[in-house]
Formats: sequence, structure tokens, C-alpha cells
Amino acid sequence: MYAQRNIIIIVVTVAGILLIRLFFLQVIDESYKITAANNAMRYDVEYPARGIIYDRNGKILVENITTYDIMIAPRELKDVDTAELCSTFQLSVDEVKNILKSIGKKRDFRSFPFLKQVAPERYAVFRERADRFHGFYSVVRTMRQYPRNIGGNVLGYIQEVDTSVVNRNPYYKSGDYIGVSGIEESYENVLRGKKGVSISLRDSRNRFVEPFENGRRDTAAIPGKNLISSIDSDLQEYVQMLMQNKLGSVVAIEPSTGEILALVSSPTFNPAILSGVNRQQNYAELTLNPDKPMFNRAIMSPQPPGSTFKLVNGLIGLDEGTLTPSTSYSCSGHYPYGRGVGCHGHISPVNFKQSIMVSCNSYYCYAFRNILENKKYASVDEALTAWREKVMRFGFARQLGVDLPNEKAGIVASKKLYDRYYGVNRWNPLSIISLAIGQGEIGATTLQLANMASIVANKGFYYIPHIVKLVGDDEQIAPEYYQKQYCGIDESYFEHSIEGMHLATTGMGGTAWRARVPNIDVCGKTGTSQNPHGKNHSVFVCFAPKYDPKIAVAVLVENSGAGGSYAAPIASLVLEKYLTGKTSRTDVEQWILNMNLLNSSGI
Repeated sequence: MYAQRNIIIIVVTVAGILLIRLFFLQVIDESYKITAANNAMRYDVEYPARGIIYDRNGKILVENITTYDIMIAPRELKDVDTAELCSTFQLSVDEVKNILKSIGKKRDFRSFPFLKQVAPERYAVFRERADRFHGFYSVVRTMRQYPRNIGGNVLGYIQEVDTSVVNRNPYYKSGDYIGVSGIEESYENVLRGKKGVSISLRDSRNRFVEPFENGRRDTAAIPGKNLISSIDSDLQEYVQMLMQNKLGSVVAIEPSTGEILALVSSPTFNPAILSGVNRQQNYAELTLNPDKPMFNRAIMSPQPPGSTFKLVNGLIGLDEGTLTPSTSYSCSGHYPYGRGVGCHGHISPVNFKQSIMVSCNSYYCYAFRNILENKKYASVDEALTAWREKVMRFGFARQLGVDLPNEKAGIVASKKLYDRYYGVNRWNPLSIISLAIGQGEIGATTLQLANMASIVANKGFYYIPHIVKLVGDDEQIAPEYYQKQYCGIDESYFEHSIEGMHLATTGMGGTAWRARVPNIDVCGKTGTSQNPHGKNHSVFVCFAPKYDPKIAVAVLVENSGAGGSYAAPIASLVLEKYLTGKTSRTDVEQWILNMNLLNSSGI
């Protein structure tokens, strides 16, 4: 008797709980009503326009054009006229049949894309005939458009998300687009905006009845914020033109702000070909291109800096007290100790400024060895570690923090590396003397070299290089981009380096004479980056004018020889174009434009 009563109590209690829960879900808790799983409702996503990207002068780099995705609601399909679809969308019968077949016999409440990125003129035809296509409807989308063929590696592109993105980030759903590479990726959260949604009710036959709650639950899409980049689009276009038919990269920075004026990786690609219906085919062609146009050499390809690195070793020597501005060394064509680093013919002996002017290898072998054998350190190991720390303060062997994805840190040799290679205590300054002239176990990106030039131009500090100036109308970027980064070398020492760089372009026997520009005081340093796989790379860093510098440039031209051969004249043209708005040396310009240094052609 008691057991039966207990069972009844339990059953009544459970039933009561279920009824209360059902009442709560259907009457009180409205979230059940508006869940996407509720088959009585249809959810139409409103996609926001991505933010527009401008250059530093207000010229549009990336904008949007309106396109349309034609969607199919399978349960609403009725009497599909294949011939009419072919005529409307200019498709073949097989194309239409294949699309419809891929959707299959789905009869749930989800919608599926029939065609994506339909142009406005084709969409207008669809709208005129919409009453003939039961179960078809449109969703407004936007597609990226590029007024000029510049900055493929800088701007990046957008593509449809894959399952890994959807699983990783709940904001994205299948069919959404996301920024890939360049500014599009770095500033995705700013550019993408926020999706909106409209909810409508359907009857038991899946026919539209009315907006849910008169649209009270609908949300409007919020457009993405516009960006003002630091790029000078005219300069970017000019540098791309100079680098045609060449492998390499060029970076130009405004030293007083760290703003990147131009960043070119060559060969590059037209970003427009990665937008639109032929995107996949074009992407495949780019990835198969042996010259790798989608690989951003400016920030992803560390190379030995060659003799441009003598600027750093010289400044560290002055700071350590192992060098003075008047220190002189003789050179007979090679450094006479160890492996005997060779040198070219020039005046001898040379002091500090002259060593930069003529780029004497012997001088910097003496200087580097003196740094490592400095008596204030207990051992060469300790001296190398101290030297490496000072090198890193110039921005080497670490990411600078540029607001572009996939920046590489490069490398600067360490005690640990040499202990592993030679054995503990089995190496000495002569074993690693190549570091004196920027060779051996050292690699830097073109961005890092341009930043080094900015440090010298600023006499001891830099701002983290960045590609965006403002977000929206007046929103500043991350605060770290406005903070001075000091390299720890006394400002007074830079005067001697600057004078040596000026002599390199103007003095008798200066290695950078090809970088001379009429009426502009150019300070530069040549470099030759040894390449074990072929001809050496031509490297050059510079800034101008000498007093109150407005631009610092680094150029690396692969497989082209010494730094004064191609990198220096290219850099000089970049300087002149930016500072004067024109080029006076048309003979030099034409010579560079006509020079083809590619082994194979790119897209």
C-alpha cells in the first residue's frame, strides 16, 4: 500500500517537473522560440560590407562591390525549369543539373547556395523572373575590388572559411568569408563588421507568413571599420615597377613614425585575381609558380645582411670602447689571420668613417675580434653573449612586431649554437670571424634592414614598423606603435656612422656612388649577401636627407651580385621619387626597368 502510494507520488512529481519545464520553455523562455533549430522560423543572414582600406593620402586601395548569392530552400522547390535557369544565369544544362544534384533530395529547413557572387547585371535578370523560381532567393554579399594592381602581399585577400575556422571560432559559419594574409588577416576583427539577421515565420507548408514579432528580434548588419594605411600607393606602384622581372624585396619606412611607406615582395601578384568566381583557379596557378609570388620575401625570407651589418658592428665597437672614430687599420686585400677574409682594393689605411665609405672587410674583422676579446669580459663566450644582446636591440633575431602576419625573426649566432657545432670551448673569434661582415650564422629580413637604417637615421631609436595609421575615423592603433624603442647606443656615436654613410655615396672610392641623387644628401651602405645556391644577393640600406631624414630604404635583389650593382640604384630611385615626386635620372630608371634577373617568369 505504502509502496504503491510512493510510486504514484514519484510519477506525479516527475510529470509536474516536466510540465513546468515545458511551460517555461514555451511560454516564459523565449530563447527556445528563436533558436535556429526551430523549424517554424527562417533565418536570413544580413552580411556586412567589409571596411575600405585607404592609403596614407586617402586613395582607395581596397573597396567593395555588391554581389549576390542565389540560395535554394529545398522544401520550397517546385517545378524547376532547368532551361529557364540556364538562360537566367548563363549556365549550361549540365552545370545546372550538377548543382541541383549536389543538393540532392534534401528536404530540411536549411538553405544551400545555388550560385555565389552573381554580378548585379545578372542578378537584375533573376529579379525580373523571380516569380518563376519557387524556392530560390537571394542574399546580398560584397566582393573585394582593387582600383590599382598594387600590394598583393601587403593587402592580402579574403576567402570562404573552412571547417577548421568554423570549429575554432563560433562567429563564422559555413559560407562566411575571412581575411587571409596581409592587412585583411591582421585586421580581420576590425574589417569584417558584424552580421545581422532577420527572422520570419513559416506555416506547416513552409510558406512565409510574417516577420517574427514584427521584426523586433531582427538585427541590422554593422559594416566593418575603414582603415587608413601608411602605404603611399604611388610609391608602392613605382617600386613594384622597378622590381619587375627581379627576385627580391624593398621596404621603405618613415623613420620619425615607423610607418611603412612601401613594402614590395617581387614577384608579386594582382590581388584582384583572388576575388571573384575564378579565384580558385588563379590561386592554384599562383601556388604552383616556382618564383613564389605569394611568399612575402620582405618579412619572411631572412638573408645574410652582408656589409650593411658593418654599421651595427661599428656602433657596438664604439660603444664598447674597442673602437674610436680615429682608429685606423691597414688593408692589403685580406684580413691576415685565420681563414683570411678577402677584401677589395681601396685606400689604406682607413679610419672609422672611411671604413664605411669603402666597406673594408679587414677593418671590421679587426673591430669584431676586438669586441670578442674585450678584457672587461671574463671569456669570449661572455663577450659573444653581450654582443648578441646588443645586436638584438637593433631589431635582429626577433620579430619586430609589424602588423602583418607571418613575420620571421631571422637569426644571430649564439654561444649555444657554436658549442653545438664546434664543441664546448672548441671555437674562438677567428672561427666565427664571418660575423664581422654580416656573413655566416646570421640572417635578417629586408624589414629588419630598413628598421636598422631608421635607427641610424634617428641616432639610436626606432618605432615598431607598422602598415596601418588609423582605424575608422580617428581610432589609433595599438599603443606600442607610438613608443620609442632605444637600441642602447649613445647618440653621439651615430654621427660618425652617418658621416661614413654619406661619404659612401659622395666620397672618392665610395661603394655607394650609384645611389647619388642630385640635390639630395643620401646616406647609404652597400652589402653583398653570399648565396650558397648561386650568384650573390645585392643589398643596400640608406636614408635621406642626411639631416632630418624623411625616408629609410632597404633593398635586396636576389642573384644579382654586389650591393652597389642593382640594390643601390633602385634605392636611390625610390628615395628621389618619394622626396621629389619625380625621377630626374631617366637613364638609370630605364636601365633598371629593362633589367631581367628572373630565371623564370611570374604571374
